[in-house]
Amino acid sequence: MTDDSSDASGRTAPAGQAMWGGRFSGKPAELMQAINVSIGFDKRLAAQDLAGSRAHAAMLRTAGVLSAEDETAIQQGLATIEGEIAAGTFPFREEYEDIHMNVEARLRELIGPAAGRLHTARSRNDQVALDFRMWVRDACDRTVAQLRALQKALVAKAEAHADAVMPGFTHLQPAQPVTFGHHLMAYVEMFGRDAARFADARTRMNECPLGAAALAGSPFPIDREMTAQALGFDRPTANSLDSVADRDFALEALAAGGICAIHLSRLAEEIVIWMTPQFGFVKLSDAFTTGSSIMPQKKNPDAAELVRAKAGRLLASFQQLAVVMKGLPLTYSKDMQEDKVPTFEAFDALELSLLAMAGMVADLQPNIENMTQAAGSGFSTATDLADWLVRELNLPFRDAHHVTGAAVKRAEELGCSLSDLVLPELQKLDERITASVYEVLTPEASVASRRSYGGTSPDQVRAQIKRWKEILA
Repeated sequence: MTDDSSDASGRTAPAGQAMWGGRFSGKPAELMQAINVSIGFDKRLAAQDLAGSRAHAAMLRTAGVLSAEDETAIQQGLATIEGEIAAGTFPFREEYEDIHMNVEARLRELIGPAAGRLHTARSRNDQVALDFRMWVRDACDRTVAQLRALQKALVAKAEAHADAVMPGFTHLQPAQPVTFGHHLMAYVEMFGRDAARFADARTRMNECPLGAAALAGSPFPIDREMTAQALGFDRPTANSLDSVADRDFALEALAAGGICAIHLSRLAEEIVIWMTPQFGFVKLSDAFTTGSSIMPQKKNPDAAELVRAKAGRLLASFQQLAVVMKGLPLTYSKDMQEDKVPTFEAFDALELSLLAMAGMVADLQPNIENMTQAAGSGFSTATDLADWLVRELNLPFRDAHHVTGAAVKRAEELGCSLSDLVLPELQKLDERITASVYEVLTPEASVASRRSYGGTSPDQVRAQIKRWKEILA
């Protein structure tokens, strides 16, 4: 995609000649052609390009720039091209460089000279800015829908296991008991923020650059509000230079994608850990696992591992486009042709990751017995003991923390859990401790007591599940 605008007559090059060839007497070198051509990847913008052209033609007719006869021919020709692309018969040709020139060249073959008038009052600069912005906008919409599907899968799994006790971790060490439902709902919150970021980015990008032309606007009496409305934008962009130079919309969408991929990678990592025999917290069916070519006992969580790895693609795509844009003066430079491949690849990887993760979550089967047993390990109810000392004995928390630490040390010496530490041992640490302390020393009692808003008690978990089911309905 290169700098290009038509003249007032809308003349276009004869078939077989470069669309911009009037200034040149020779042909590009083969290497120039190879590095310049983008049709191999920007043909993904075909639907957006056709939509933009239809809206532009209708606007030119309303503005009196295009005759009714020419507009009818153009619209019919564009419909034919759309059908050819859908049928897989459209002749994508490298000699025309990009999707814009391929469409225009084919349109000329179908309807003759009237095709050249379509490019009046626009440039490939605002055309590609429009097409790419529309593609990213559509990608954001798809991603939000995929995130909502993943959240629904997580909510359903959390609701089924709102009472299931498991260890909560800090530093990957047992910290305090939580419920499996509560753990899953943490990811619902994360993916909710991701969906909000994509929606927010979409709001900002929903301005139409069509009509900015090459960089300075157009001398024709065009109606940019009309084309913006026809293409689903809130308004036209307000500065013609920024309109063709801006790729913030792609950068912002890629940044949101990178954060989302990090969240997916964290959940994928937990699935990988939970499936190890050392944890044994969950199982995945054959649908999302693979075997080993040499070790017949293996059942590997490859889907989770691949989702974890694809975060690298998303993060690299943002970095790649940021480096392309960081030193470019206004307005358009051919460097910006390199904006599409990383963006296409990033959203392809993100879509696959979201779909795979939603499938894995639905497929996931927790081993409640292993989780419950692990929930009591590592003296995970120590904080509950400290809290009991504060509530019942009116100890300052720091003093209660010290007493509890001594209790953990004694239990460790005796090789037992806190709940198995006999009362006389506890009373050596503080004689006022009573048998009622054992009511808080089980994992079940611990999670039940965490009733603060957003806590892990089953009642609180169900309240959050109810809230999210209403949001996602």
